[in-house]
Amino acid sequence: MSTDKSHLDRGLGLLHATASNMATMVGIGPFITFPLIVSAMGGPQAMLGWVAGALIAISDGQVWAELSTSLRGEGGSYVYLREAYKKYFGKLIAFLFIWSFLLSGPLEIASGYVGMVHYIAFLWPGLNETHIRLLAFTTGIFTIILHYNRIKFVGAITVVLWIIMLITVALTIFVGLTHFNPQYAFGFPDNWFSFSWGFLMGLGGSTLIAMYDLLGYYNICYVEEEVKNPGYVFPRAILWSVIGVTLLYAVMNFLVLGVLPWQEVAKSTHIVSDIFNKFYGNTFAILITVLVAFTAYGSIYSLMMSYSRLPFAAARDGFFFDWLKAIHPKKHFPHYSLLLVGGITCIASLLDLGFIIAATLSSRILIQFLGQIIGFTLLRKDYPELKRPFKMWLYPIPSIIAFIGFSFIFISSGLEAIALGLIWLVIGTGFYLHWAKHNNEWPYQKSKHS
Repeated sequence: MSTDKSHLDRGLGLLHATASNMATMVGIGPFITFPLIVSAMGGPQAMLGWVAGALIAISDGQVWAELSTSLRGEGGSYVYLREAYKKYFGKLIAFLFIWSFLLSGPLEIASGYVGMVHYIAFLWPGLNETHIRLLAFTTGIFTIILHYNRIKFVGAITVVLWIIMLITVALTIFVGLTHFNPQYAFGFPDNWFSFSWGFLMGLGGSTLIAMYDLLGYYNICYVEEEVKNPGYVFPRAILWSVIGVTLLYAVMNFLVLGVLPWQEVAKSTHIVSDIFNKFYGNTFAILITVLVAFTAYGSIYSLMMSYSRLPFAAARDGFFFDWLKAIHPKKHFPHYSLLLVGGITCIASLLDLGFIIAATLSSRILIQFLGQIIGFTLLRKDYPELKRPFKMWLYPIPSIIAFIGFSFIFISSGLEAIALGLIWLVIGTGFYLHWAKHNNEWPYQKSKHS
């Protein structure tokens, strides 16, 4: 009797899942974007952006928690969208998610590569943009190689990187507590709060950056078939990571505002290194820079693990190239899918960081977040009998908050980013119609009674 070895190992528990989510969320983002948030709001009121982002993330986290325990399968949003819209245009929406992911997923990982190397440039001030992009590309190759291991090994590395992340944040908080100056933290400029258009755009810009930093609370959902007891693990990993990271961010950023004037914070490109350099000297600044780099890599590593499963899941369902559903015969992971996502990410890491961040958000919100929230509501209406181990608290209030919040972020992303997101979806729709016509799928599917 032969044994089928083409399967995925369920090697990830609650600790691995929470660590993966948190390591993804606390990557390079807050260490390079906090000055941007302060600049967008023009003062300590930038914390309002974090409050808004946290409210959106906690609300949307409940959407993910219910979906992940109700609909099982490798692929996260791909599975949820396909099932939620299957009475309507499920194949189209699932195809468009994979299509948008091919742009947004690798771009998000690439932003980590580029941001990490930019931060490391604190150690080597002579690095120019060409050097930075080549180093980011090389980091991408190294990440692919490191992922050529069994999922249990990958999970162990994730936990180690998660611990390094916690140490980095703890050290930053320690400096803030020991050198806190209330005059800095509450040094609001005149007329800092109003309901003017400028204030709302500043709030939108700061919330957009805050959400970019919080992305990843759903990371573990993409590897459902590699998680032990997902019905128990998923809601806890999602909500614990959202609440935990939100509190860490709130404390860390408030304390950072209390050790330097906000004008200096807004101009800094290595805010944590600059703070340590000011109070403890260059040696400690170098140490914290290394820890920030490892924290950033923890995010990159977790994202690559999760995102490399999406093309695999789509190919297995007949939505993508057949060769992408291959599983490594010895290591038991989708190696061709890993090579595709990893390769695109390496190429994307050669682009400008500002463009990468804008494109990541604009190409993701419409389908993955707004589309998924609508799909979540449709599932409640169309399938009330569906088994839901976790149910959203105070339904539908959190989903409404999340929908309004993501809509506000999309509008605040700017005309170029909005245009990019819409154009990319139009092109994807064209590709879907071509694919559907040749595969007799909706809307070209022939009636069974004809």
